[in-house]
Amino acid sequence: MFSVIFPGQGSQSVGMIKELYDNFPYVKDLFNQADDALGYSIGKIILEGPKEDLDLTENTQPAIFLTSYSIFEMIKKESNINLLNAKYFAGHSLGEYSALATSDSLDFRNAIKLLNQRGKAMQTAVPKGTGGMIAVLGIDIDEISNLLKENENNYKCYIANDNSNGQTVLSGLNTDVDKLAIFLKEKKIKNIKLPVSAPFHCKLMNKATSIMTDKINNTNFLKPKNVIISNVTGTGTQETEEIKDLLIKQIESPVRWRESVIYMIKNGVTNFIEIGPGKVLSGLVKRIDKTVKVNSINKLEDLNDIKLND
Repeated sequence: MFSVIFPGQGSQSVGMIKELYDNFPYVKDLFNQADDALGYSIGKIILEGPKEDLDLTENTQPAIFLTSYSIFEMIKKESNINLLNAKYFAGHSLGEYSALATSDSLDFRNAIKLLNQRGKAMQTAVPKGTGGMIAVLGIDIDEISNLLKENENNYKCYIANDNSNGQTVLSGLNTDVDKLAIFLKEKKIKNIKLPVSAPFHCKLMNKATSIMTDKINNTNFLKPKNVIISNVTGTGTQETEEIKDLLIKQIESPVRWRESVIYMIKNGVTNFIEIGPGKVLSGLVKRIDKTVKVNSINKLEDLNDIKLND
C-alpha cells in the first residue's frame, strides 16, 4: 500500500524541472497556463531565477506547486503507474494544495492563484524583517513544548512544524527567536535559524487567515479522489467543507507532519512516493520510520526506481 506526498517551501531551486519543460509539450503548456493565471511569468522565475525572486514566498508557493503538478502529469503520461491507486495523498504546508489539485479536488488554475495569494498574505502578515523561524534538532517535541511553557515570560515562540523525530521548527518575532536561540545554545541544544522572512504556521499569521478565509471559501472544491491527510489534524478526510475549513486553519496551525506519516503507516502504508522538487520529505519519512520504502520523483529517470506491489 502506498501514499503520495508533496513537498512544501524550502525545496525550490532555480532550474528545477527544466528537463521536463524542455522535453514534454504538456509541461510547457502547464507553465503557460500558470503564467496566464497569475498575470506574470512564474515559469521564467522557475527556469532562470534570480534566486531572490524564486525565494519570495508569493513566488515560491506557486512555483513548487507548478513543479509538483508537472511531475505528477509526467508520471501519468510516461509510465504505467496509477498514482490515484494511492491510499492517501498528503503534502507539507503548501504541498496540501498539490495533493488536492492532483486528486481532482481543486482546479489547477484556482490552486496556483490561491497559493500566490496565500504567499502574499503570509509574507505581509507581519512587518518585513520582524519575524522568523528556527529549527530545533535532537530533542523531542514534548521537551520543546515544556521549554516554551517554562520560558513564556522571557520569549514567545510557537511550534510551527512537527517534522520528524528530533526535528521541530518554531516561529516567532525575531526578538523572541533570537532569545530562544541563545537559551538553546546555553543548554547545548542544536538549533538553526532558517532563511525565511516570516513566522509561518503560528498565531502571528492571523492577518493572513483573515485574507485567505474568503478566498478559500469562495473557491470551488470537489470531493478528492483520494483521502487527503490534513496538516492540521494529521488524519484523513474527503469532505469538501472540512477541507476548506482545515486549509484556513492551516495558516496558523502547526504542520503535524510526523503525526501524519505515523497515521498513514498505522493504516497500512508501506511505501511513500514524494513528487516534487528535492527530497526533503523522503528524508523526514525515513527519520520517522526506517522500515518503510521511500521514493522521490523529480525527473524522468526516477521512474525506473519505482516498484509498487499494489
